[in-house]
Amino acid sequence: MFTIWFNLKRYNEIQVSISIIDMTEDESPLTFLKYKNLSDMLKVILFSSQSALGLTPMLYHITYKEKDILFIETGALGGALIHYIVEKEKPNKKFIELRQLTGEHNFVEKIGTDTHSIYIPILELDSTSIEFPM
Repeated sequence: MFTIWFNLKRYNEIQVSISIIDMTEDESPLTFLKYKNLSDMLKVILFSSQSALGLTPMLYHITYKEKDILFIETGALGGALIHYIVEKEKPNKKFIELRQLTGEHNFVEKIGTDTHSIYIPILELDSTSIEFPM
C-alpha cells in the first residue's frame, strides 16, 4: 500500500489535501480529502442534499490516533471518497444545523424546526477499518 500526497490550490473558496491509497484488486480504492475547515466539508453535504437523488451523507466522529476526526464518505462504483477534518476537540453537541440558503452551521443538541436547515446527526464510532493518512 502506498500514499500519494498533493495539495490543491485554492479553488472556489475550498482548500483540500488529497491522498490516494492503492488497494489490492479485491478492495475499492480510497481517496482522502482533508479539509482546512468544517464549513468547506459541510458544503459537500449541502451539495449532495440538493442533488437530483437528494442523498445526504452521514457525518461520523471518531478518535483516531488521539485526534478527533469528523468525516463523511461519498462515492460508489469507482471507489470511495473520504472527506475529513481533524478537529481540536470532540463535538459537544449531537447534531449540526446546516442552513441550506447560506451554508452557515451551528452545533445543536437536537433537531430543530427551521425548514430551511438540514439537521445532520454526528454519529460516534468506536472503531473503523479506515486508516486515515496522518
